[in-house]
Amino acid sequence: MIVVTTPTGDIGRQVLHTLLGSGEELRVIVRDPAKLPENVRERVDVVVGSHGDAEVVDRAFTGADAVFWLVPPDPRASTLDEAYSGFTRPAAKAFTAHGVGHVVGVSAVGRGTPVAGRAGLVTASLAMDDLIASTGVAYRALANPSFMDNVLRQVGSIREGVFSDTADPDRKAPTAATRDIAAAAARLLLDRSWTGTGEVAVLGPEDLSPNDMARIMSEVLGRPVRYERHSLDDLAARMSGFGAGPAFVQGMVDMMRAKDEGLDGGLLRTPETASPTTFRQWCEEVLKPAVLA
Repeated sequence: MIVVTTPTGDIGRQVLHTLLGSGEELRVIVRDPAKLPENVRERVDVVVGSHGDAEVVDRAFTGADAVFWLVPPDPRASTLDEAYSGFTRPAAKAFTAHGVGHVVGVSAVGRGTPVAGRAGLVTASLAMDDLIASTGVAYRALANPSFMDNVLRQVGSIREGVFSDTADPDRKAPTAATRDIAAAAARLLLDRSWTGTGEVAVLGPEDLSPNDMARIMSEVLGRPVRYERHSLDDLAARMSGFGAGPAFVQGMVDMMRAKDEGLDGGLLRTPETASPTTFRQWCEEVLKPAVLA
């Protein structure tokens, strides 16, 4: 049996969709089962609740062979340790108690870089990986750069011709499509011949700068899109305005600063780490329909 957390989220939903055709017995942990499509609810065992709750994961991991693990963002957590490792500790105990064999988790690139210890959300995510690995379960952390799909948060401004971020306009870095991350997770969950702990990088096929991304968006959308760089202070003010707490705001600022200082450059792109979806393809298939809707 494979247990899928966040089955209504962007990555978890795609993982579950792939696994549904595999013939594996599936169980999901979900706060609101009504958010699952009816045809999905009929094909999976549903455990209602938060996967940060000890009683919930105790029920969910009974009889489980493998678990897809993703910590949902908690902008109001008092500390980043609470948001990542604190949320994960009940599950880590349950992995051992129920003899779960394999866990695949969504994490981040940056381990081994000089800035890994001061990269905010990424630092907390890497500590979560260490916590899971310490249980003795076979664990693979999906090491991801920024998601292409995050650009969808700016559909309104992109319609007006502006794409913004805090990155240096000419700094090239990897980006990955969430569908490729989900595909990598599903492959590992279905294989389960692997042992030990380690990372599986999902780096996309190319490095692009924000200016490169704006140019590609312009070409795909058939309208000019320019990149506008915002300061880290602007980012902090905007997130605070949305109601995020001080720990999460600082964690985001530290992560974005670390990215400009080389956080995403710690892993080499190889045929194994180069996921297939290009940014241009993603813009054609995902961004353009959203902008034109």
